[in-house]
Amino acid sequence: MRAVEIRTFGAPEGLAVIDVPSPVPAEGEVLIDVEAIGVGGVDTVIRSGALAGLGGFQEGFVPGNEVAGTVTAVGGGVDPALAGRRVWTFTGEGGGYVEQVAAPADRILPLPGDLPATDAVAIGTSGMVAHFALAHARFAPGESVLVRGAAGSIGIMTVQLAAQGGASAVAVTTSSAERGERLRELGATHVLDRSGEGAGPPGYDVVVDIVSGVDMPSFFDRLNPNGRMVLVGVVAGMPPADFGAKLMAAFRKSLSFAAFSADSIPEPDRRAVSAEQFGTAARGELRPVVHEVLPLEKAVLAHRKMDDGEVFGRIVLTP
Repeated sequence: MRAVEIRTFGAPEGLAVIDVPSPVPAEGEVLIDVEAIGVGGVDTVIRSGALAGLGGFQEGFVPGNEVAGTVTAVGGGVDPALAGRRVWTFTGEGGGYVEQVAAPADRILPLPGDLPATDAVAIGTSGMVAHFALAHARFAPGESVLVRGAAGSIGIMTVQLAAQGGASAVAVTTSSAERGERLRELGATHVLDRSGEGAGPPGYDVVVDIVSGVDMPSFFDRLNPNGRMVLVGVVAGMPPADFGAKLMAAFRKSLSFAAFSADSIPEPDRRAVSAEQFGTAARGELRPVVHEVLPLEKAVLAHRKMDDGEVFGRIVLTP
């Protein structure tokens, strides 16, 4: 079968389509014929080599952490009735840019009959991360929220969930007025530029940051007293080593900062949230946003678009 590996760290051109043996489901596993693969910001960060020292990623790694498709075979100890079911699964840190994947049966989620596979990977990890990021920030109805980097799939889900959760204001940072209008349609109340400038509340109770990078500490200045910032992504690179100095400078405001990874959430809890969100999306109450669907062999183009900041929502690869 075909897969996409990181042949060399760096630019998108370091990705390459390769042939690998088709997987065989082991005890407790199912084999999925992949129909849709989510392309996430973490994939581009891994491909760049930025996490090689932190996560132990090496050249030859196959990126992609979520797929949707149809179960075509089951391993020992697995209910044969799963064969033929449309499912979604989280593949871990990688392994998703493939035509077939073997996944533990207890980590797959059946999809509602009318939810397309492309929509499932647009919601999957992004919706789950957004849900738990807001929970990690102790977001409560009536509070104001700023989503930094809102045009990506996690940001789009955070905007919707904050609005549906009763936020008094949902401000977003984004790169253009056109993107801002699309985010307003999803629940944003205020549109700011990338630096956070623009007409909006004087301060925020919660900042969810998917961007990070050198400008991250400046957003502490936008927090209300007792405000909380949760960092869920580093698509612009790591924050400055001394970013904590900003917190200390605002000591009397009792600000809080936390990094959030879904790895800290028990698997059953993650699955329960994703299953609920798939059902919500199937009923039209949560909107997946698919920027573009590209064939697997166009993974380089997909990553180039991600690096260039062209993507609104999720790029999906199809084998």
